[in-house]
Amino acid sequence: MPWTAIRWGVGLVVLIAAFATSSAWWPPLSRLIDQTLASQRASSDDEHSGPHDDSPGHAAHNESTAIGNATASLQLTPQALKNLGLTQDFLRPIELSTYRRSITVPAVVVAKPGRSSIIVSSPLNGVVTHVHAVTGEAVMPGELLFEVRLTYEDLVETQTAYLKTVSELQVEAREINRLEQATQSGAISGKLLLERRYAKEKLEAFATSQREALRMHGLSDRQVDAIGTNGKLLRDLRIVAPDVDEHDHDEELRLSQVQIRPVSFRQDPSLPPSLPPTNDASHRHSHDQPGTPLVIDDLLVHKGQAIMAGEKLCSLSDYTRLFIEGKAFENDVNAITEAAKRGWAVDAVISSSSGQETVRGLKLTFVSNSIDPDSRTLSMFVELPNEVVRDETNNENQRFLSWKYRLGQRMELRVPVEEWEHQIVLPVDAVVRDGADWFVFQQNGKSFTRVPVHVRYRDQNAAVIANDGSVYPGDVIALKAAHQMQMAIKNKSGGAVDPHAGHNH
Repeated sequence: MPWTAIRWGVGLVVLIAAFATSSAWWPPLSRLIDQTLASQRASSDDEHSGPHDDSPGHAAHNESTAIGNATASLQLTPQALKNLGLTQDFLRPIELSTYRRSITVPAVVVAKPGRSSIIVSSPLNGVVTHVHAVTGEAVMPGELLFEVRLTYEDLVETQTAYLKTVSELQVEAREINRLEQATQSGAISGKLLLERRYAKEKLEAFATSQREALRMHGLSDRQVDAIGTNGKLLRDLRIVAPDVDEHDHDEELRLSQVQIRPVSFRQDPSLPPSLPPTNDASHRHSHDQPGTPLVIDDLLVHKGQAIMAGEKLCSLSDYTRLFIEGKAFENDVNAITEAAKRGWAVDAVISSSSGQETVRGLKLTFVSNSIDPDSRTLSMFVELPNEVVRDETNNENQRFLSWKYRLGQRMELRVPVEEWEHQIVLPVDAVVRDGADWFVFQQNGKSFTRVPVHVRYRDQNAAVIANDGSVYPGDVIALKAAHQMQMAIKNKSGGAVDPHAGHNH
């Protein structure tokens, strides 16, 4: 009895283990059994038909049997694998993933309003004495662009009046000091001293109003104080590249006392000695300077040109972050709005002579609230981070940049509109069609077995395969060249080859 109980117990454990691991050993075993039975049926048919049976029905049956079974696998040499591009990147185990069905929207790269383009204009009237930049040059915030000799009459007159008032205040202060000493000795009456003090207060009030007028012209307190201290008018204006991201409301005009960095290495010898010497490192372009590089697109002035207040001197462009503007059809409005609501990422496809490039994971920033009445399309805007592909500095220390993405460049946007979870998703080149069947090629050692699958959905980029047991997560599938391998199988079988089989245009 004990031995019988032990045998029953061991048998029960084996059955439980076999049932628990059935998902691992049953599919291969089932395919092996099917192939064995199919081979036996083929052999039986050959025996019944006889070695000299050349009837058309038997010939067609033998040919279809050969195509469907005997040549259902393909062995590729290492050279063939390389020719087909089946590297390790394209021979990977399949995994369950989330598939997002998407629509394709034509798009074009555009500037970000309010950021990509910056206009540099003169705040005052004057004459351009130096131009320190050239068209196409990249400059950093704070670098010198232009020097202007001021001819703005109102500013000159206000500075002159303020300097005169300061001088008169100094005279009044000395006179009041003299009268205070004379009044204490009794030589003159106190009434005269009081009148002089009233006159000084009037001058101080007048000087205060003149200071505010100078501040309205853009001068800072430090610059106004310098006029009274040095007794000289400020006549030279230096215009520098602005900062895109930062702005100081108390920023002063770059006048002759201000230390700045000229854009180019060569410096005009007439510049004031207050600037650092030309061999100082701060004069050269530094790629480590904080801020965003700006490219000079339009340079509209030249040396000796008279300019008016508010006149455009040049335009600067910030290409670090751009927009992709997509034009969706009116019928897709609800789907795109839902994608923006869910925060789904958008892919951009760029076509070129070397093929297609896909930029993944872009953010859908916003969708327009109006439909174009002429084209009946809806505008949508996607963030596009840009990158520098060329950064060179010439002998004159002028820096030039080339960006990867350019304004006006055409693209396509893939906008997800539906999400399917836990799907087997393969590249479209991994599946091939033959009649009513779809096939993938599973790697088994050095061979590739053609496996029929059910394609639930297919677009121009990917195919969703039903998880019905034909293939399993973890199986190694050829992720490309399915069409070429299908043609190789047909050539091997000796059947007629359709060059367009499984390949849709």
